[in-house]
Amino acid sequence: MELYVTQETIEIKSRDWMQSVERVNKHGLKINKDKSALLVIDMQNYFLDTSSPAFTCGGPAILPNIKKLISAFRNLNRPVIYTKHVHHPGGIDAGIMQWWWEGMCIEGSPESAIHADIAPLEHEKIVLKHRYSAFFNTDLDTVLRCLKIEDLVITGVMTNMCCESTARDAYFRDYRVFFPADGTGSVNEEMHKASLLNLAYGFAQITTADTLIEQMQNQV
Repeated sequence: MELYVTQETIEIKSRDWMQSVERVNKHGLKINKDKSALLVIDMQNYFLDTSSPAFTCGGPAILPNIKKLISAFRNLNRPVIYTKHVHHPGGIDAGIMQWWWEGMCIEGSPESAIHADIAPLEHEKIVLKHRYSAFFNTDLDTVLRCLKIEDLVITGVMTNMCCESTARDAYFRDYRVFFPADGTGSVNEEMHKASLLNLAYGFAQITTADTLIEQMQNQV
């Protein structure tokens, strides 16, 4: 699989991505630190290991930016919430996904673990999900409401699948969505850019990791 982005090229690439959505990315939202949470979607070995049938080549490229965001949120005492896409070994929760995709990520397997570079702290919430959206049949919305969250930063993989589905569902629930172009990854650039354009048009503020961190630190 050809890599459309790497850790070395993501800064240059993200400038191009931001320019490509500029005409519709016009709401100018700025994150409210005190009402914000970071969502790290499916950054699991299953999607980041090159030998996996679900390897997402954009995933390794975004690891440093997600790590920066996690550090910033933790330093500012803001919630970091993780998701893991997993299924029962017997496939009883798989449904249509069992034949749609090659293989499944089994709950409790080494492949299901979140990448060691961005591992959750003991107290941080991990949402287990069985479908693309992190809101579908999970307690994510309950957790966010209890934390009084209004601004949700969405990172992880895949841009055009679980990240986009979650962003749309968040918008439907009246969260303000911040979607870093350099904090989500897919299997190719065409899909990544298409999602950024669609989300900018109707659902989210497309931004970058550094922009979000700067906005939050300026509110300290």
